Amino acid sequence: MFKLRRYLRGHYLECVLAPTFKGLEAILQLIVPIVMSQVIDIGIASGDSAYILMHAGSLVLLAFFCYAVSIVAQYYSSKLAAQFGAAVRDDLFRHVMTLSREDIDRIGRASLVTRMTNDTQQTQDGLNLFFRLILRSPFIIVGSVIAAFLVDGWEGAVLLVSTTVTVALILFFMGITTKRYRKTQRALDDVQLKCSENLEGARVLRAFCREDSEISTFHEVSGTVRDLQLSAGDLSVMANPLTYLAVNLGLIALLWMGGLQVNVGNLTQGQVVALASYVSQALVELLKLTWLITTIAKAQGCATRINEVFDTKPTQIAGKLDAAAPATAGAPAVALEDVSFVYPDAAGDSLSHVSLKLEDGQTLGVIGGTGSGKSTLASLLMRFYDATSGRVLVGGQDVRGLTQQSLRQEVALVEQGPQLFSGTIASNLRWGDADATDDELLHAVQTAQATDVVEGKGGLAAEVEQFGRNFSGGQRQRLAIARTLARRPRVLILDDASSALDFATDSKLRRAIRRDFADSAVVLISQRVAAVRSADQILVLDGGRQVGLGTHEELLKSCEVYREICDSQLTSEEAHR
Repeated sequence: MFKLRRYLRGHYLECVLAPTFKGLEAILQLIVPIVMSQVIDIGIASGDSAYILMHAGSLVLLAFFCYAVSIVAQYYSSKLAAQFGAAVRDDLFRHVMTLSREDIDRIGRASLVTRMTNDTQQTQDGLNLFFRLILRSPFIIVGSVIAAFLVDGWEGAVLLVSTTVTVALILFFMGITTKRYRKTQRALDDVQLKCSENLEGARVLRAFCREDSEISTFHEVSGTVRDLQLSAGDLSVMANPLTYLAVNLGLIALLWMGGLQVNVGNLTQGQVVALASYVSQALVELLKLTWLITTIAKAQGCATRINEVFDTKPTQIAGKLDAAAPATAGAPAVALEDVSFVYPDAAGDSLSHVSLKLEDGQTLGVIGGTGSGKSTLASLLMRFYDATSGRVLVGGQDVRGLTQQSLRQEVALVEQGPQLFSGTIASNLRWGDADATDDELLHAVQTAQATDVVEGKGGLAAEVEQFGRNFSGGQRQRLAIARTLARRPRVLILDDASSALDFATDSKLRRAIRRDFADSAVVLISQRVAAVRSADQILVLDGGRQVGLGTHEELLKSCEVYREICDSQLTSEEAHR
């Protein structure tokens, strides 16, 4: 948690005022037993009503003043905690956005969500409580011990021993519970994962009647969190009664010894009452201190998890070159030079020794069976991942040397499962080009064969619900294509982006792209032979290996894998037409 102290910079006023006002409140609270002692020893003993009323009035004023001071302290501590939490969440999200897909996959999406929400909130709550009690509780505890020593040395010693034992117990339990709270937060990642999976896959879940099974699985995952929480809670619960026991034993000893001192005339009744009041105050603050330390233990575990994300350095370092300025005159739009790639912890290569060149204005079709590496190829061109060996070139320049912004401006991708965001159709399309006019957006919509979609929803201002759920799969795909076309990229990658479209619409889409983006290089990834057969080149992948590269006619003669794919989808007459 100490590593996150940088988020307190610029808020030094709140850092000082919150504990200061709480400390002032503690001082005022320590005065109360002294006033009560005076009332008993002087006012009540002498029957002086005026004296009693005067001191009663002073106690009322102290109460109002303490109330005002407490409100001010609470305001500054809450303000500080809220600013701290907002800054941490903003920076954490910003840092996550710098991580590659590989980095995010390694940490886990569910874990990242938990750390940005629950962990950050727990840390914020711990900070709030820290600045409220870190000065007040120790101040009252130490002040009570000192006051007891001033009244009577033996009484002070008794209170000192009981508080020391109690603090030692609290610290002992804190050391154990901190580790258990960390395990609890990790288990919450699994709960988050199960929630995300089942909510996003609700239709599939119901289609296969898996409700009971998933409820049972979730119960097991949730049960793990429950067991860890109970384990940590049991220890926390033990701290409170032990605190009561230690302090109450001290109170019994103090009252016993105090009674003896009153009998011999060494102490007054008011002093004994003051001592008992100080013991009570110390007890309350020790309980608050237990609560503080328990909360800090949770916050410490959460802060550790947050710092793990901050300590994760991006595996990809953006270059400094502009993708729009080719390094070599006449360089192809895209080139792969003996590219191989293996996913982390994977048993073998997803791509192996792939080489090709694609000029501006040409179309590359990519085909192959499931798991052949087609989408991996798209991810490498977008630099979601870096090639394990070989080079991926755009405009003659290695993608590792290009700025991310310029690369994504030149190379654009539409995936099979497109994502729309809440807003309007226009706001989604302007992700492609923030400065695009309505006419330019409508032109992109027309090319993407989505004119009927936009008109059917009421125009570009039509609402898009979360995840685009008010659109069908085919409609989302066409809008996603339009969004990408609005950018007018040099290299357009369509990764099975027309899988939800009928054959006629798919054909119209390909013709429109070829007409309106004649200067762009197009990488068309599909499992349909009909979609790629007219491409200038067709890359055939099998188990990550390049087994063919050429035109449709050339591959029918030279590539057995391609012939098998054609035979499974086309008649012999259609294949040679």
